[in-house]
Amino acid sequence: MLSRYDEVNSLARLFKAKQTIDRTSMPLGTVMVDFFKQDVRKRQTKLAQIAERWAEVVPESLSDHCVLYSLARGTLTVLVDGAPCLYEMKQLMLAGLESQLMLACRSYGLRKIVLKPGRPQLAARDCGA
Repeated sequence: MLSRYDEVNSLARLFKAKQTIDRTSMPLGTVMVDFFKQDVRKRQTKLAQIAERWAEVVPESLSDHCVLYSLARGTLTVLVDGAPCLYEMKQLMLAGLESQLMLACRSYGLRKIVLKPGRPQLAARDCGA
């Protein structure tokens, strides 16, 4: 029967033997920084510029109930809190707000605006804001 000391030594040797050291991989930090520079920063910059135009054009009473959720492939997704606010936003979009935003934000890649029912407070919290 093995003593406690022998068991600990056996486990230590087994742990050491099972360790694999892969020195060929790059540190994850540099890969993440490169990804951020190429993809995320560019998208967030466009969304920030669109958000500035949004704040100028959309009435503040409705803007409080909306969150610019995402910008993907030229489509801006906006979450609107509650059916009455969603109806009012759709009416404003049909009355010319959409075309005004499209003209102001065309250089930022905006081609389409999609309004969806949602809870802006939860969306802001999910995004880390």
